[in-house]
Amino acid sequence: MKKSTLLFIALLSTASVLAQQKIMLMEIKDVIDPRMHRYVDLALAEAERSNTDIVIIEMDTYGGVLTDAKEIVDRIMHFKKPVWVFINSDAASAGALISIACDSIYMAPGASIGAATVVDAEGQKAPDKYQSYMRSIMRSTAEENGRDPLIAEGMVDEAIVIKGIKEAGQIITFSTSEALQHGFCDAKVESIDNILERNNIKNYTIHKFELGFTERIISIVLNPVISSILILIIIAGIYFEMQTPGMGFAGLAALVALILYLVPYYLNGLAANWEIIAFFVGLALVAVEIFVLPGFGIAGISGLVLTVSSLFLIMINNNAFDFEFVAMNDLMYALAAALGGTLGGMILLLVAGSKLPDTRFFKKVALTDTQNRSEGYVSFQLSESLLGRRGTAETVLRPSGKIMIDGRMYDAYTRGDYIQKGQTVEVISEEGPSLKVKLVS
Repeated sequence: MKKSTLLFIALLSTASVLAQQKIMLMEIKDVIDPRMHRYVDLALAEAERSNTDIVIIEMDTYGGVLTDAKEIVDRIMHFKKPVWVFINSDAASAGALISIACDSIYMAPGASIGAATVVDAEGQKAPDKYQSYMRSIMRSTAEENGRDPLIAEGMVDEAIVIKGIKEAGQIITFSTSEALQHGFCDAKVESIDNILERNNIKNYTIHKFELGFTERIISIVLNPVISSILILIIIAGIYFEMQTPGMGFAGLAALVALILYLVPYYLNGLAANWEIIAFFVGLALVAVEIFVLPGFGIAGISGLVLTVSSLFLIMINNNAFDFEFVAMNDLMYALAAALGGTLGGMILLLVAGSKLPDTRFFKKVALTDTQNRSEGYVSFQLSESLLGRRGTAETVLRPSGKIMIDGRMYDAYTRGDYIQKGQTVEVISEEGPSLKVKLVS
């Protein structure tokens, strides 16, 4: 075969490959919520990066959160390439709204679309302000894509009367054949391949969008049980870091757990900025109670309540304390995780706190050896023995701080007791760089 012929065949093959259309398949087969919103956003972002020609959504959902559905609709409407939807079973409520936002709607035999009345977490009809908002966006979305806006409103409002389609007191839910008849379905199809055949698309590649490794880890972390464990690590880590300043490991563990807790909820739209701020304000109040106002008063209690409350609110899709569309199960799971993690952390402190210094792990990460004077270690030289002498706490000892004896300042520490400034102390040991003292009652 001549070289020119081989070159021609190679060019034809290259042209054929270049002519392939890129199809992305994504699935909306679960409740519409912040997680689904993020999934759609990531999918369309990847479609833009990969220069995908057509996005096909395989739909089967009974709906979900209206605000997240609206965000998904806006994302689809601003996507520059065609977005088609294949309703293989149900597109109810928020699913109907998303379907109407797509450029083409295809339905499987026996599928349905409609029933877009807004309901609360208990399945009861939501107040009229939500119905009005849903009617508005259903109407405007249908108009934008050349579909009958009155029918779209009739999927929400039972009071609307449409001659030959619905009577007062009914909500429109179209079967496949009815949707075809009234312009809310472009064709009845059996599969994605049928859709491509109808559009004469023969040379194509299909890429099914799936979450990456990082996103799958984020999904795991969103599990209430995992969240509860992270809360436990956060609380215990902060406590141990305060008790053993400079060790670093406990603080690092708390920091990593906090990042793993906050980031997934924030990325999925659950953690609002004010909820995160409330969490850190709560921690600050607890710190003030410990370091500035010894005891456990208003600042400490307020900080603890604010911290736990913010951890609870971060886990649920509330709208500034509006829980109308939050399912009771979600509320209970979040409350159990927040309280369980907090109580678990406290139990861990009580049970393990006293035993931690004796563990091998602690001895590896913290300096526990006593540098005795008899072994040649000297950090400062006392002019006279202070054993048995009494003085006053110049600072709070928790357990270390400063004491004053006969007008002279010394470093001191307790056996683990908390001693407030101004209380009387007695020197019980002179080993190490500080004086070991006890409270004189």
